[in-house]
Amino acid sequence: MKKAVVSSLLLMALLLVPFAVVAEGQQEAPAADSGVSRAEVLQGAIDEHFSALSANGNYMIGQADFLEKVRAGEDMLILDIRRADDYAKGHIKGAVNVPWGPAIAKSIDFLPTDKPVMVYCYSGQTANQANALLNFIGVDSKSVKYGWNFGISKVEGFDDVVTTEASQFPGKTGIEVNSVLRETFVDYFEGLADVSGTMYASNIISEENAKKIVDAKDDNVYILSIRQEKDYNEGHIAGAELISWGDGMQKKFSSLPTDKKIIVYCYSGQTAGQTVAGLRVLGYDAVSLKGGMGTGGNDPLGWGNKGYPVVSE
Repeated sequence: MKKAVVSSLLLMALLLVPFAVVAEGQQEAPAADSGVSRAEVLQGAIDEHFSALSANGNYMIGQADFLEKVRAGEDMLILDIRRADDYAKGHIKGAVNVPWGPAIAKSIDFLPTDKPVMVYCYSGQTANQANALLNFIGVDSKSVKYGWNFGISKVEGFDDVVTTEASQFPGKTGIEVNSVLRETFVDYFEGLADVSGTMYASNIISEENAKKIVDAKDDNVYILSIRQEKDYNEGHIAGAELISWGDGMQKKFSSLPTDKKIIVYCYSGQTAGQTVAGLRVLGYDAVSLKGGMGTGGNDPLGWGNKGYPVVSE
């Protein structure tokens, strides 16, 4: 079981500093009580998450494995972060509906300290942002691979664990979260209310809008591929740079520009969701490409599935 709070470094940091990006060139005041700065607390959470991706199965669980756990009655909290109307039409038994956005911020005191959390959305992309933030604050969280639309609902016999009966949080859990990480978590999800309906809604950019930016060769945008080097070499979006997904990838985040919009893409949008969450927590203006490069098959999402061009230089 993952610890309910993060590392001892974070436990020491009893800070009361609001979540805001530190302006370039400014020095950040350390915490009066601990001598640990807000930036160090956030970096510590990022390091812990991205240094142990393989050990934690990339913080994801396969859709079939997830459903087996549901059928076995394993003790876990399931979060359905889809819209309330879709939840009402049918959801996994026992899942609590916490729609993507400010509602997640309000859930923090109801998160468990003694059991894992499983999160699913539509495709896995927003769930992985939420999943990363949950892990940053010390919750043992995994996202369900490919979400409801492309994962859960594609598993044969899935409907035997689907219900329309709503579930609620049992109550507040007494979870202890470092104050800086708590504020970061709350501000992240409350801030989503301000971007709905924009080009970058939910910190995601559509394939069509991304292509317009690529075609325009917009110098204010930086494109980051987090696919593996072999796949990058075989074909990537023109102008994209590479930081491959894997243990320790966060060590290269400091090479990214702080003055540009960063579009992150992977294979299906899921690991890019976690990466975007980490980058945004560190103050980067990052969004993920809807559907990533695209997984092929019946999945309609992604750059490749739209037939958009790639380069191999």
